[in-house]
Amino acid sequence: MFEWMIRSTPEARTKGEKRGLKVLSTLNEYQARLFVADKALDWGRGGISRLSQLTGMSRTTITKAVQELEGRRALGGPPEGGARRPGGGRKKLEQIDPRLQQDLRRIVEESTAGDPMSLLRWTRKSTRTMAEELNRWGHSISADTVGRLLEDMDYSLQLNRKVKEGPQHPDRDGQFRYINRCGRAFRRSGGPVISVDAKKHELIGPFKNAGRTWRRKGQPKRVNAYDFPSWAKGKGIPYGAYDEVHNEAVVNVGVTHETAQFAVESIRRWWTLAGHPRYPRARRLLICADAGGSNGYRRRAWKYRLQQLADQLHIPIIVCHYPPGTSKWNKIEHRLFSL
Repeated sequence: MFEWMIRSTPEARTKGEKRGLKVLSTLNEYQARLFVADKALDWGRGGISRLSQLTGMSRTTITKAVQELEGRRALGGPPEGGARRPGGGRKKLEQIDPRLQQDLRRIVEESTAGDPMSLLRWTRKSTRTMAEELNRWGHSISADTVGRLLEDMDYSLQLNRKVKEGPQHPDRDGQFRYINRCGRAFRRSGGPVISVDAKKHELIGPFKNAGRTWRRKGQPKRVNAYDFPSWAKGKGIPYGAYDEVHNEAVVNVGVTHETAQFAVESIRRWWTLAGHPRYPRARRLLICADAGGSNGYRRRAWKYRLQQLADQLHIPIIVCHYPPGTSKWNKIEHRLFSL
C-alpha cells in the first residue's frame, strides 16, 4: 500500500513523494499512468495539477487515466510487450516536417559564431525570434522546440569571452619580465610594492547595483527604476592601492573627477594609513599601474605629482607601467577589484 500521497506533515509528504517517484520510475508507461491516476483520486481536488508538476505528465494524460479508473470508458489492457505498440506515439516535428532542420540551419548560419575547427557553436538570435521566422516560412513550431533542435545541432547559449588583446608589442614579454624582476627585488629587500587602479564610477543615491544583502523576506530595499545621472548626488570614483606583499589595500573614493592629482592623493593616503606603519624603514616605493587613465605613462601631471610625493616622503618612487591592453595582468584586478 503506497501512502506517500496521503500523509499530512510536510516533511513526511516530501519524503513520501520522493519514494513514490522512485516507484514510478520502475513502471512502464501504461502502469505509470494508472498509478498516478490512482493517487490523483486519493488526493482529491488539486491532485491532478500537483501530480502533473511532480511527475511531468500532462494534465490531459492524467485526466484520461482517471477516467479509465472510474470506468467512464472501456478499459483496455496494455499492449503486449510494453506500454505502446511499436511506432506508436506522436512523431517528432522534424520527422513530420523534413525541411524544418534545413530552414533552421539557414537561419542560424546567418548569425553563427564560434571556432570553425571546434564542434561547439552558438547563435546570437533568440529561440523566439527564430520560431517566428520559421512560422513565416510555413512551419508550425514553438520556441521550446527550436531550443531542442539547436541542442541536437550542437548549439548552446554562451556569453562573450574576453580573449582578444589586439596587436602585441614585440617587446611585451621583456616588459613583463622587467616588472617581475623589479617586484622580486623589492620584496627581497623588504620594500613596498603596490598595485594601483581606478574602477567604474558609481552614481551616489538610491540606484540599483549588483549584489545582494540580507534583509527580511518581502522587504527589499526600494531604489529608483531609472539610473538618471541628474537624480544622483554625485559620482563615486574608487581608486585602490593594493599592497602585494601583505595582501592589504586602501580604497579612496572621490566625488569629483578621476585626475592625476586624485590618483597621487590616493597613494599618499595609502602611505599614511597602511604604508608607513607597515614599512617604517622603507627606502623606496614601487608602483605597478596601467598604461592609461589618471596614472597613464604619458600624463605629465601624474609624473609631476609623484615627484612632489617623493619629495614629501623623502624616498624615491619607481613606476612600472603594464603594456597597453594588458590591464588584466595588474595584481589589483584579481585581488581587490575582481568582482
